[in-house]
Amino acid sequence: MCDKEDGDLVAVTLYGGRVTDAGEETQAKAEAEKQPVVTELSQGMAELKVEEGPGSDGCGFSARKGKEKYGRMFNKTSVKDVVAQGTALAGEGDTEEVDTDEVLLTAVVGGWVKTGRVQGGGAFAFIELNDGSTPLNLQVMVTKEAAESSGVELKAIATTGCSLVAEGELKRTPKGVKQRVELKCAKVVYSGSCDGSVYPIAKKKTTFEFLRSQLHLRARTNTISAIARVRNALSLATHLFFQENDFFYVHTPIIGTSDAEGAGEAFQVTTLPVAADALIKDQKLLNDEELAGLESASSAKGSEVKEAKDALKGAKDALKEDPENEALKADVKDKDAVVKAKVEELMASKEAVEKAKHRRQCPDGFLRTKDGVIDYKKDFFGLKSFLCVSGQLQGEAYACAMSKIYTFGPTFRAENSHTTRHAAEFWMIEPEIAFADLADVMNLAEDYVKFCCQYLLDKCNDDMQFFNRMVDKKCLQRVQSVATSSFARCTYTEAIEILEKEAKRRKGKKKFVNPVFWGCDLASEHERFLAEEHFKCPTILYNYPKEIKAFYMKLNDDGKTVAAMDVLVPGVGELVGGSQREENYDVLSKKMEDAGLNMEEYGWYMDLRKYGTVPHGGFGLGFERLIMFTTGVENIRETIPFPRWPGNAYG
Repeated sequence: MCDKEDGDLVAVTLYGGRVTDAGEETQAKAEAEKQPVVTELSQGMAELKVEEGPGSDGCGFSARKGKEKYGRMFNKTSVKDVVAQGTALAGEGDTEEVDTDEVLLTAVVGGWVKTGRVQGGGAFAFIELNDGSTPLNLQVMVTKEAAESSGVELKAIATTGCSLVAEGELKRTPKGVKQRVELKCAKVVYSGSCDGSVYPIAKKKTTFEFLRSQLHLRARTNTISAIARVRNALSLATHLFFQENDFFYVHTPIIGTSDAEGAGEAFQVTTLPVAADALIKDQKLLNDEELAGLESASSAKGSEVKEAKDALKGAKDALKEDPENEALKADVKDKDAVVKAKVEELMASKEAVEKAKHRRQCPDGFLRTKDGVIDYKKDFFGLKSFLCVSGQLQGEAYACAMSKIYTFGPTFRAENSHTTRHAAEFWMIEPEIAFADLADVMNLAEDYVKFCCQYLLDKCNDDMQFFNRMVDKKCLQRVQSVATSSFARCTYTEAIEILEKEAKRRKGKKKFVNPVFWGCDLASEHERFLAEEHFKCPTILYNYPKEIKAFYMKLNDDGKTVAAMDVLVPGVGELVGGSQREENYDVLSKKMEDAGLNMEEYGWYMDLRKYGTVPHGGFGLGFERLIMFTTGVENIRETIPFPRWPGNAYG
């Protein structure tokens, strides 16, 4: 942290971890010690200029601008930095005279060809290059001579999908050209060919539906790469927000035995089908006659063992009479070997009988109880287990020891839904705070969402401009509004009254599709009306009927509602769902009993109410819905790099 007034210059010693005034003494000392120093830090997000430090080549500071620290193979600079620095050096571009010969900087850039045009009768080509660091392409002009001197064909490197590393000089473009700079290529450092005739995404425009069949390549498109950058930024914003507010990041399990949501839509985790397949493959299912024959053979083996043991005993008795008789010694040795062999045969036959009986108990390969249900005692975990639909319950355990925690990870739901808002695998942010009530949870949710929106505006301006231009012309305004507006707050009961009045007013096709009444679970159309038309801003609804909310939510004094809340946002509807958790052991026990939950499975969860219970609460936010809200992308399958939905686990 910096305590200096805005605009003051400070020097940061990045290896010593101290912040001091940027005086001559500090600069001289840093130079002598070869420590990296920030020589300019002004108001706002200043560009960091880093002197050479340990490791040489100016790589003492990992976040420095310029050549990529981990791209030394080609010593290249990202397209984002080249375009930004070049544009700044080029000036405003509104003068009559443009000096297109001045070298603004020299650079090595690498990426993939978006488009390429060979012109001048094959004398040169204009290539739009992008490396995924920005939505902006860098135009690279390559002459035939530069290509051939590097051992490549001009036409080949101008093919969409080709990879290219080019070294050259960045210069201004002629007046009227959209991008104010371009790279004049002097040398093609590297190229990877691409057959444009079969490249799946060679066309300028492709549908999202088609791109879902090309998950491994779709990140090369403008929209999907922009979504990936926003996802990255929101991930970082999430950690920054909670870390700066003294929350601890907790890794909750992906495999569990309890369903926090109680929806019963979890993916089961089991090794039993593998064992069942092996049993069916390796062990024949015997009928009564065949089993009886196997048991009879085993019994005969037992008789053979008895006979062999009797023979061995006789040989040993004879040897006692004549201990020095070599023939008797050999006879004892031989008969002992026979006994061992017969015993092994008997054990093998008994094992065969047991396997045959077990196989008859598992005609379909699964061991079942007397009631006919699968017995999970032989499963990997010894009981029925699932992929977790939430990390909330485990998060509560750590919040009730560390006060403030958050989880951020994948969750899974086996919901056979093909809507634009559902995915089988998605990410959740779930903070939990101890010594807190519903008001604290609502404040936390509002602050977090606003922080994320402001972070995008500060860090992803180019991408947000892209979405505003190409996807949703209202997304930028929407994100700006959320970042700067206070959220409206309204009880569920008040919301029902508002919706009932609106339902009476509406006629014909404008009517709500879903009925409105106290006790109904609000549909998306209701949520969006409240946020988009009535309050015209993000809205927090709270105090819901207990019948439509989960068992762990705190019962209010009225006995009819629980201390639950949802954050509704324009364009999406519900973005956040949270509550104060029920901390009273007896009340929670009754609610779980009414919900038909197995108390033994939740014994550890109930212990939190037995040993030092405390008021606490938290919320869950679907990360992909946050991305949809901020970008305007309409289908959740575009917000996840490799989405999973019913019938698809591709990539």
